[in-house]
Amino acid sequence: MGLNTGNPHGFSPPEIEAGVSPMLLQPLSADAYPTLSRYLKLLTHWNNKMNLTAVRDPEVLVRLHLAECLRAAQRIPAGVETVLDFGSGAGFPGIPTQIVRPELRVTLAESQKKKAAFLREAVRDLGLSGASVHAGRVEDMHGSSIFDLVTLRAVDKMGEAMGATLPRMRSRGICMVLTSHSQVPEVIAASNLLEGAVPPRVDWLPAEPIPGTTQRVLLIGQRTR
Repeated sequence: MGLNTGNPHGFSPPEIEAGVSPMLLQPLSADAYPTLSRYLKLLTHWNNKMNLTAVRDPEVLVRLHLAECLRAAQRIPAGVETVLDFGSGAGFPGIPTQIVRPELRVTLAESQKKKAAFLREAVRDLGLSGASVHAGRVEDMHGSSIFDLVTLRAVDKMGEAMGATLPRMRSRGICMVLTSHSQVPEVIAASNLLEGAVPPRVDWLPAEPIPGTTQRVLLIGQRTR
């Protein structure tokens, strides 16, 4: 089914459901799809004015980018209460996570002011009461800002990102990275290089392939201390 984005009511809930369902671990509740629809319409509107994401193809936006974020959200284990979305950008994966896991408290961290402004508008427009926006660098967050789980997606300079991420994870906290299969060694190496200088250490599970793609994977690790 093609996405009818030429129509002002494009990204309809049924179209989104058809696009993401093959990648999900379990069906979403029906009430999630109208909110996901509003989010994608808002993102597309802002993307016409600024470069929130280079992805312009609605099929790719739904079937790859949104779908893999929803799959990752479904992999968040019980017991997690707080999530930090590192370098949230257009809100992937933090906003879809908040939509389908409203019991979580999600912090969207974004240092670019225009993107942070979009995130604030999205949180307000979508009524995401569990979400907040940190408009700045993760390194500059208050020292008491510690999270059960940190997500990273499409992050540059992985070594620097891991250096900023690990101190924000609680003991036994979880790190989830949406990346390509070819970048998995870089992610693992970046965390290993920090062992001598930064106390936290991460044990990584084997990368989980994301269905419907040839390269995309979900990489999950846990601090051992």
